[in-house]
Amino acid sequence: MTEAHKDAADSRAVPADAVDAIIDQWHAVRPDLDVAPMAVFGRIYRIARAMGDAVERAYAPYGISRGEFDVVATLRRSGAPYTLSPRQLSATLMLTTGGMTGRLDKLEKAGLLGRRPDPHDRRGLQVTITDRGLALIDEAVAAGLEVQRAALKGLGEEEAALLAGLLRKLMAGL
Repeated sequence: MTEAHKDAADSRAVPADAVDAIIDQWHAVRPDLDVAPMAVFGRIYRIARAMGDAVERAYAPYGISRGEFDVVATLRRSGAPYTLSPRQLSATLMLTTGGMTGRLDKLEKAGLLGRRPDPHDRRGLQVTITDRGLALIDEAVAAGLEVQRAALKGLGEEEAALLAGLLRKLMAGL
């Protein structure tokens, strides 16, 4: 473990984790490599996986997956009348049109959204959240946020804000 790494861990009284073990292993077999980026990206990857699973469990009682949540939440965030085209949804969620169609079919069958012809484009469709979908998403988003809030409980408000800012800066560089 590098001195800077040890100092950072010691100053926060945080026990070593699996990423520390991986870094130590690389130092042992390839001391010539600077593996410091693994300390950041290894943890980001592991946090994303763990939080994705935790949020998925929070949405399960509502009968939706994370992907389905994303579709309904995107419609909700769009504001009244909560209507977007499948193309707009696909672009926002970075999904193929085929992937979007499958999600829309399932959500429509569940009564959470509806599709109708676009009055401005005879070839197009509009997707609108239903009253049932609106009620469900409002409950599901609160449940997901509670899981996220609980995960951040080890950080103070200033630390969480600092982390959010640093991650924004990192993302902007990508």
